[in-house]
Amino acid sequence: MNQQLGKRFVKLIFRLKQSLSRGHRELSTAASVAVCVLLLHSIGLLQSLELAALDQFFRLRPNEPPEERITLVVIDETYINEVGSWPIPDAIIAQLLQKLNVYKPRAIGLDIYRDLPVEPGNQELHNAYKSMPNLIGIELLSKNKNFSVPPPLGLNQDQVGFNNVLYDLDGKVRRSLLYWHVKSEVHESFALKLALLYLKSKGITPTKAKGNPEYLQLGKSVFTRFEANDGAYVGADDGGYQILSNFPKPKCQTSSGEFCSFRQVSMKDVLADKVKASLIKDQIILIGSTASSLQDFVFIPYSSSVMDIAKREPVPGIQLQAYFISQLISAAVDGRPLLKVWPDLVEYLWVFVWSYLGAVTIWRIRHATRSLYCILVSCFVLTVSTYFAFLSGWWIPLIPSLICLGISAIRMISHIVHIQQEWKRSKEFLHHVINTIPDPIFVKNEQHQWIVLNEAYCRFIGYPNKLLIEKSDYDFFPKHEADVFRQQDDLVFRTQQPQEHEEEFTNAAGQTHQIATKRSLHKDSAGNFILVGVIRDITHRKMMEEQLKRTAAELFHSNNELKLKEDHLRYLAYHDPLTGLFNRKFFAEQLYESLHWAQHNNLLLGLLFIDLDGFKQVNDTLGHKTGDRLLMTIAERLSNSLRASDTVSRLGGDEFTVILRAIPDVQIAAQVAEKILSSITKPIVLDGYTIRVSASIGISVYPYNSLDSETLIKQADAAMYRAKRLGKNCYKFA
Repeated sequence: MNQQLGKRFVKLIFRLKQSLSRGHRELSTAASVAVCVLLLHSIGLLQSLELAALDQFFRLRPNEPPEERITLVVIDETYINEVGSWPIPDAIIAQLLQKLNVYKPRAIGLDIYRDLPVEPGNQELHNAYKSMPNLIGIELLSKNKNFSVPPPLGLNQDQVGFNNVLYDLDGKVRRSLLYWHVKSEVHESFALKLALLYLKSKGITPTKAKGNPEYLQLGKSVFTRFEANDGAYVGADDGGYQILSNFPKPKCQTSSGEFCSFRQVSMKDVLADKVKASLIKDQIILIGSTASSLQDFVFIPYSSSVMDIAKREPVPGIQLQAYFISQLISAAVDGRPLLKVWPDLVEYLWVFVWSYLGAVTIWRIRHATRSLYCILVSCFVLTVSTYFAFLSGWWIPLIPSLICLGISAIRMISHIVHIQQEWKRSKEFLHHVINTIPDPIFVKNEQHQWIVLNEAYCRFIGYPNKLLIEKSDYDFFPKHEADVFRQQDDLVFRTQQPQEHEEEFTNAAGQTHQIATKRSLHKDSAGNFILVGVIRDITHRKMMEEQLKRTAAELFHSNNELKLKEDHLRYLAYHDPLTGLFNRKFFAEQLYESLHWAQHNNLLLGLLFIDLDGFKQVNDTLGHKTGDRLLMTIAERLSNSLRASDTVSRLGGDEFTVILRAIPDVQIAAQVAEKILSSITKPIVLDGYTIRVSASIGISVYPYNSLDSETLIKQADAAMYRAKRLGKNCYKFA
């Protein structure tokens, strides 16, 4: 997740928490817990746990159909001992390649370094290279020459791919590189080159993704580029074109159906012609070592078992390349899901929702056994939903959500225990105090139940105290009256301010009174909020005031209508109806006021005149409707490119102006112009058409160019036309 966005989210949550009333304590608790957990996540403390959870999902996923497009030709420890040396002589490698080529494989990947000649047989190997255009060798790329390994001697550079591997902090490989730039030269990975050779026979070639031209698309899949803070990663190295690896889990080709990785044959058997032709023909053949003495092993999510996480078994490098190739081909041909992540804000919201669920479950249920059961069920639902999302190709944060769920529940449990203790003491004290007051008084909790009533209130309503306690207004009053009482109670709980309100009150005898109720909010030492209401009977006064209230309400309604009409007319007078920007009239007034302000404060003021290049062609070819939508898009981009203190206006057609207030020097105006040009020239997609326009900008600066608005406007306009004459898509100063 992006740390900068995380900080903004933290600030937003803290502002939200400060504005919440005690009536939303579960939301406040959830927000504070989510903030703390996201802070821990943003500094990487949860990264290892989240990666471990991802590995468990990989190990728990169902076995997939056997991978029948890839065959591994392995050089094992036994064969190396028979040969008696490493590297294996070139003559043996040449013989192996020639025997494989007889069966016409789609592609052959030589996953062993051959940067130095190993006699005898070097010339034979070179001849084999030349006769096999479907052969791909490897090299190790590095900015430091001492750590790089050159490609095989005699092999065309187009037939070489790098086999660099990306390691996470725990030493595991969960990402793969597709492209890498070294000295401005683009290199393709070993796995990608082999996959492209295979896909070429199916008519699939690399293209730019329609949704984002910076992403690679192969067949049915778009390969989203990995970024440094995707998923659980925090500040990871995202150099080159990386993707998150969604490792396949092919089952055995035998009837057992167990997870067996990829089918493989020994190099010795191939040389002895003991391998079936079906294992090589039209296949991707990977040649590499599985010998333990060569130490070509890596850890992947499948390196540990579900039952024994501590026990880790690495896989050979050739098998890792097979995983990468299988993933690329399956995604392109079969549409197998790739591993993707949510945008940062969506992940934050997801974590907050589960934090809120933990708090609200405890707060609403308030029963130990049922609360524990609900929390356990919620943890199960969270884990299962995250797992099924993973099966569909989505990596959703699990550990932060689980932690938030648990901590929010614990915090609410401790808070409820404290509340209940103080609640009992508060009720006893209130009952003693209000019985000494002659006015009808009631006390309610946050669930709108009566918890304390004085004797005057019981006489006024006509029901005994025991019948009323822990009941609500809806149990004794007509619904329309109870609705009013509830509304006023909610107002006091929400604002935490005393309120006095006049309302109707029907007692047990059916008599209706007009009453004035003053409600106020109080809390005890535990933070429990209670609402206290004091009632006065104002039936006679209410009858006299009713007519005055109706008259006042009518006047108030008329004034509101007039104000709305006035605001609407003012908006129409100063805004462009198409783009919503300020119009020419507002621009003229604002420029005059801005010049006066700049003169009074001895500051610079910049004026930019902007005219679109190529807009007429869009109107003529795509129609005025598309042209209008283009202008609206340009207006939005202009607004997003400026400060809040700057003013952007549309004078008409494709002409716009920008007033830059309080700029320290003229270079600021140039920087703003460059930013506007960069924003406008970005492609705009409308109705399936990709539209590109540019702009010519003229700039005049107060007081260097003039002291009055009219001259500033003329000079900026002239500079704009000079920019058009000099090639467009640029800015010029007056």
